[in-house]
Amino acid sequence: MFIIQKFGGTSVGTAQRLKDIVQLIDSTTPTIVVLSAMSGTTNALVEIANALYEREINVANKLIDALNEKYLQIIPELFITEEWNLKINELINSHFNYIRSFTLDIFTANEEKAILAQGELLSTALFHYFLTESGIHSALISALNFMRIDSNEEPDFEYIETNCKAEINKHTAQNLYITQGYICRNAFGEIDNLKRGGSDYTASLIGAALQSSEIQIWTDIDGMHNNDPRIVNKTHPIESLSFEEAAELAYFGAKILHPTCILPAQKRNIPVRLKNTMQPNANGTLISNLQTDEGIKAVAAKDGITAITIKSGRMLLAHGFLRSVFEIFERYKTPIDLITTSEVAVSLTIDNNLYLNEITAEIKQIASVEIDINQTIICIVGQLPKSKPGYIFKIIESLKDIPLRMVSYGGSTNNVSVLVNNEFKRQALQALNKGLFNY
Repeated sequence: MFIIQKFGGTSVGTAQRLKDIVQLIDSTTPTIVVLSAMSGTTNALVEIANALYEREINVANKLIDALNEKYLQIIPELFITEEWNLKINELINSHFNYIRSFTLDIFTANEEKAILAQGELLSTALFHYFLTESGIHSALISALNFMRIDSNEEPDFEYIETNCKAEINKHTAQNLYITQGYICRNAFGEIDNLKRGGSDYTASLIGAALQSSEIQIWTDIDGMHNNDPRIVNKTHPIESLSFEEAAELAYFGAKILHPTCILPAQKRNIPVRLKNTMQPNANGTLISNLQTDEGIKAVAAKDGITAITIKSGRMLLAHGFLRSVFEIFERYKTPIDLITTSEVAVSLTIDNNLYLNEITAEIKQIASVEIDINQTIICIVGQLPKSKPGYIFKIIESLKDIPLRMVSYGGSTNNVSVLVNNEFKRQALQALNKGLFNY
């Protein structure tokens, strides 16, 4: 069975980091290595695309030249022989000549996606050829040959499963495969990307398609922590989480993993291990279907939340009122995070204000509306059985000095969520760290 190992941008950010990855690959087991673009590359490609949209061709060419030079400087650090130096020089220049070709005509969104894909195509080619020069056999397989999204921009899993296996079967003599994260084709065959979750999503989809023994996500932090280490002084990595706990933490702010990446692995019951490339001997976090111990495990915070309170006398015993409200959000494809109700009002939160004005205008036709922006959802995650007293009290007691806009519990035994104004976020996380974890 395959092991899937995904390495993010910082893990492949320099020539030395690419060399270090070799030591982390399990050579005894069939392995697929999924690589992101080298750190800084995607941002640079976005800048180039923006300049092309604005038809600032001179600016675009300068940005292209600067990124091209950055990659050319990597060659002597990574490759030893003159033969390979020349080959890789030609490879890099061909990619950047392709990018320059977009300066000659009108620039579109489809072309932007083709440009953004160059980062992953470059990092995987460099790594594959470095392995080859080092005498390590591997096969470079293109994600564009098997990773596809459908017309709803969701992964076409049946296609991915069939074609991923077909790509593997072209290289049956190999034990090590290199492929790109993030990039794919859309339903029309054009170059596109997975957006949410990026390379992590690729790794999870490949792992599920091949029914792998484990999916490893290598980043620059040693697993999911029990709180945000950027805000609170003392945190610790969590040794193990259930799929449900990890999904809650990822959705509500734990940046190390995107929530969409959990589902493919969970469906096929494949463990996901979060590891640190800078500290490879650290345990990291294992996410699986194993039941974890009862209790509170971690806290995460999600910013950029808007709270909407809808009040109407019609709600009193009114059949279908909530359905009418939810249909408005559905029409504008705006998901709801939290919801609480009373006899004459409902409060809910969204994290996307793109259609806020339109949604508000429609709601005002049936009810009054109050909007609060700059809110933060703080999510407390663990195994919190409803039959056991004390957990809610401990959470609320920790937050006794902080105004709570909403409290949500009952939809899941893995999550208690509270909504606070963003100005109280830091204070709330620190209070929970002290009250729940004694730090």
